[in-house]
Amino acid sequence: MPNNPIIQKLGYSESDRLVITHADDIGMCQASIQAYEDLFAFGTLKSGAVMVPCPWFPAAAAMQKRNPVYDLGVHLVLTSEWDFYRWRPLTATITGSSLVDSEGFFPHSDPEVQERADPDEAWAELLAQVQRALEFGIDVTHIDTHMGAIAHPKFIPAYIQLATQFQVPALIPKGDVKMYRSFGMDEETAQFLVMLTASLEDQGIVLVDFATGLPLDAPERQFEVARKIFAELKPGLTHFILHPSTDTPELRAITPDWESRVANYNLFKSDAFKKFLEEQDIKLIGYRQIRDAMRQ
Repeated sequence: MPNNPIIQKLGYSESDRLVITHADDIGMCQASIQAYEDLFAFGTLKSGAVMVPCPWFPAAAAMQKRNPVYDLGVHLVLTSEWDFYRWRPLTATITGSSLVDSEGFFPHSDPEVQERADPDEAWAELLAQVQRALEFGIDVTHIDTHMGAIAHPKFIPAYIQLATQFQVPALIPKGDVKMYRSFGMDEETAQFLVMLTASLEDQGIVLVDFATGLPLDAPERQFEVARKIFAELKPGLTHFILHPSTDTPELRAITPDWESRVANYNLFKSDAFKKFLEEQDIKLIGYRQIRDAMRQ
């Protein structure tokens, strides 16, 4: 059973299963914003993170202003993965930036940006994204990463520095080399993260015990997949990722995995799934609780 100090600080027992149900990609498109509003009101979604460089970010910020209790962090972006719907760095106003590809956008993939990006330019961009979110009225509750691009020794120090500078938790799961390799990281990065998380925990930095979520390549049988994951969760603090979106023509035009995103939304909007979570005695929490406890 994990010994995570934040659990007791929040008033829970070490035997409790705390889950941060978290929507990624808020502001990537309109459908992600509507889905967040619906699921937060329904009670099955407790947190989410906005993509500041994306076209619908201002609408996400307006959503926060309409309802200040929304729990929103910054989904730090260094990649732009879709074929025809893309976004640029906030800081890349001239050609020659190491953060853009030949078309002038963030690169499509993690390896591209990890190989070519200058760490100082990446730091300036990530800092600008958090600052822009605050300027637009987002009450930033945490930071996490889009596609895991920041999970690289070149960028992780900047990630930790942002969390420290703004006094917000960063999504950092504890684990061993095998777990980090299962996330697609290379051996060097996995070894680096094992040493880093041990050091951070000694410093009192908030870590999550587990990170998991719904796949984006399996729109069928979502209830069965989620039921198995939640039933097998261990005591501790789990960050649970989903990508909920309402079904819109824009979403269908942007991404080939739109069916899974809509399926995520429909699952978390269902009474049957909500009842299942209650029967499992899953404690759903958001990052605001963690941030505020951390700042105390």
